Amino acid sequence: MGKLIFTASMSIDGYVADTDGDFQWSAPEGAVFAVHVERMGEVSTEVLGRRTFELMQYWETDPDDHVWTPAEQEFARRWRRIDKVVASSTLTHDDIGSQRVRLVPDLSLAELRRIVDDAPGVVEIFGPTIAAAAIRAGLVEEFQFFVVPKVVGGGLRALPDDVRLDLSLEGYETFDNGIAHLRYVPRQG
Repeated sequence: MGKLIFTASMSIDGYVADTDGDFQWSAPEGAVFAVHVERMGEVSTEVLGRRTFELMQYWETDPDDHVWTPAEQEFARRWRRIDKVVASSTLTHDDIGSQRVRLVPDLSLAELRRIVDDAPGVVEIFGPTIAAAAIRAGLVEEFQFFVVPKVVGGGLRALPDDVRLDLSLEGYETFDNGIAHLRYVPRQG
């Protein structure tokens, strides 16, 4: 049985993308990227929506326009070995291009529970839109936030507006660039 986690890089005011849809201000570098590489070693299954899946396709093939660093090569290697479940009603199996990807037209909570129950390790649900129902339903067992020292004033929120959570801080790490990596779990009782 797996463990469902939600991970997000976000501004101090709680957004993963600004009002223009830009999220490049949260792109991890250096020591923060190293944490992401390490995290991928624990993830057995990634659950993504269409947009996030298309964004992460970057890691599926080596780029032609530059040479990846050793950390980027390792992230790509770990990313490629993860099973992926993509929730999309518009993508087809021809769009996927990998045997490690399962396409589901709609991700119900029951289906998500099955995915987590069948997984041999950590299941990461990646992207605030796809994670919203699971967060509301209390299915997420751990939250990992990479808080970027930036206020963007609006955009795509990391957490749904209509949810209340009582969380316990399980761990944190700060970096020289001001980013804080925070790990929370829901309080019991």
